[in-house]
Amino acid sequence: MYNPDKIKQMSLLNKYLPFEVWIAYRYIKFKQKNSFISFISMTSMVGIALGVSALIIILSVMNGFQDELRTRILGVASHIEITSSNNTLTHWEDLTKKLHESPEVIGSAPYVDGQGMLVSEFGSQGIMLRGISSELEGNVDDLEKKVKVGKLSDLKPNAFNLILGIDTAKQLGIVVGDKVNILIPQGSYTPAGTFPRMRQFNVSGIFEIGMYEYDSGMALMNLEDAQKFLQMNDAVSGVRVKILDLFLAPLVAKKLSDGLSESGVFYVSDWTKKHANFFAAVQMEKRVMFIILMLIIAVAAFNIVSTLVMAVTDKRSDIAILKTYGAKPKSILYIFIIQGSLIGIIGTISGVFLGTVVALNIHSIVPFIEHLFNVQFLSKDIYYISEVPSKLLLSDITVIAFISILLSIIATIYPSIKASNTSPAEALKHD
Repeated sequence: MYNPDKIKQMSLLNKYLPFEVWIAYRYIKFKQKNSFISFISMTSMVGIALGVSALIIILSVMNGFQDELRTRILGVASHIEITSSNNTLTHWEDLTKKLHESPEVIGSAPYVDGQGMLVSEFGSQGIMLRGISSELEGNVDDLEKKVKVGKLSDLKPNAFNLILGIDTAKQLGIVVGDKVNILIPQGSYTPAGTFPRMRQFNVSGIFEIGMYEYDSGMALMNLEDAQKFLQMNDAVSGVRVKILDLFLAPLVAKKLSDGLSESGVFYVSDWTKKHANFFAAVQMEKRVMFIILMLIIAVAAFNIVSTLVMAVTDKRSDIAILKTYGAKPKSILYIFIIQGSLIGIIGTISGVFLGTVVALNIHSIVPFIEHLFNVQFLSKDIYYISEVPSKLLLSDITVIAFISILLSIIATIYPSIKASNTSPAEALKHD
């Protein structure tokens, strides 16, 4: 039937596109006589789209985990820590003055570390004690923002106040205003023998870092109170340092170590060393997942081989007629390369769109699925993070899309060569 719109569309395609592109476009349309070839083409597209979207989503989630863990760890830890061989530093004020001579250092704060046993009327558990200066702590981390009940400034000297992690408080049934006892290994010497030291503290606040390791195993107290309780006199366990660029921590730590070598024996460590195994494992998992999911895309891309082989067989007479009209083998080659490439490009673009949308909205999608099926994917007492984070990187999308399209183009080469070598006489002999 005469269709003026269709004829107009075809004339425009002929005018602006090479005839190889126009024919490839005709072959890629899914309204073909051979519906099985159309089905295989659609399957290849869907497979590539799903593989690309899955890879984008998973890499975004792993980037989010890596970034979130780094942020939470450095919210309690520090970019650089300086201590001595016996885990004590005297005259730490002079040390901090020397540290601030470096332009990379933007903040420092002393700390005291110890271990003890927290005892309440509902039970007991081991605890990591950290003595901090509420005035200086803000120079190196954001603990103040993590205190949900009370304030960091409540840790005043000689008040013997304590701020506990939220999970510790839940497990032992402790609320703000309660009094708890802490036992430490350092002994008190009496005529009857040596006994563990014990002191009563007032619970003045609750903090929540968002990492079970800290929320269930750390208690904050005033620096001077910790020095008295742990019998450290005026010494501290070390000095924590914040620098301008946390990713330059290894270089700055080396520079500070060299600068302090003349003043005595100091141990300078940065966050990359302290948590090196952990972040290396995350990076390795990311690479492995990239390879595994890229194989899925490769399988879907090489389905294009099957599609084109069947298309070449189905279009043998068309190829023969084109050659009879003067089409060169190179033009036939281009037709099927373009046809297969269009399948890969459309699948890749669809996958990039789907993956980007899901990755950007995963904070809403995951809670909805958890609520719908009444499950929790990340239990807080098992995993470091109880929420699924996401960080979408343009570099990841670019690499994934490029490799997907490249695999699709490679998959077209063999069938396209076979099509270009088709003999018109052989193809039309039985027609």
